[in-house]
Amino acid sequence: MTLLLSLALGLLGSASALAQNIIHTERSLYRNIVISEESGERCMKFSRLYRGSRQSCQLLSDPDRLLFPYTRMMMGSLYLAPRPQQILIIGLGGGTLPSALAKVLPGSDIDVVEIDPAVVRVAGTYFSFKPGARTHVHEEDGRVFVKRAMRSGKTYDLVMLDAFEQDYIPEHLLTREFLEEVKSVLKPDGVLAANTFSASRLYAHESATYAAVFGSFYNLKGSNRVILLRRNGLPPMDELQRNAAAVEASLQPLGMASGDLLPMFVTKPDWSPDTRVLTDRYSPSNLLNGS
Repeated sequence: MTLLLSLALGLLGSASALAQNIIHTERSLYRNIVISEESGERCMKFSRLYRGSRQSCQLLSDPDRLLFPYTRMMMGSLYLAPRPQQILIIGLGGGTLPSALAKVLPGSDIDVVEIDPAVVRVAGTYFSFKPGARTHVHEEDGRVFVKRAMRSGKTYDLVMLDAFEQDYIPEHLLTREFLEEVKSVLKPDGVLAANTFSASRLYAHESATYAAVFGSFYNLKGSNRVILLRRNGLPPMDELQRNAAAVEASLQPLGMASGDLLPMFVTKPDWSPDTRVLTDRYSPSNLLNGS
């Protein structure tokens, strides 16, 4: 067997092995959805086959455990307000966050907004996400939902922003105008948690935009960056520690420990004070495309 033939067969074998890990693919109106399994994990991607980052993953042997650090950081919002009753989550993915919150806070009402009906269907089929009497799914654009909530006077104790397209956050969910709308549906002591990327080219602009609307925020950083804030001002560290202790037992089954998370709560700005704020008229896509 020639070397070239051997290499070709090896590549074909590798591709076949990869293909066997793919358990579902579909092209929805908004994105490619790929569900795969590997090493005991089931994952969702919004990308073409074999490319792109994972949007959501579940450990098949322990579905409640939060595998991604960013999901644990988002759940750290309970250190700012340990008993939210009205919760809004924009972006579903595999349903990790609403499922975790429903388990930890069974008496809370959760509105989940997901623009893509295919994602809702896949989350139920492959990740056991189940809406219930207190968990409601709304299949529409997140910003449209927030505008409707504003008009109706609906407010929330906790809002989580976790909406992603194939490449990044939809640009209309990044602007000052959108964050002002989110602020208007937060109760006076309401908490906001937002999932972004630490290495995004928009990092400084996102930071400046959140600061322009809300002031100081806790900046938790790993491969993802999670912004945590409270509308009426950040709680001091001793309050965070008390709240963390109050929810520690309920969060442990999710794989969370306050000793791991609390050191990540920092507030020092790491962007230039003259960074331009993102607005509906100043399009983030210009930055992403380098124009």
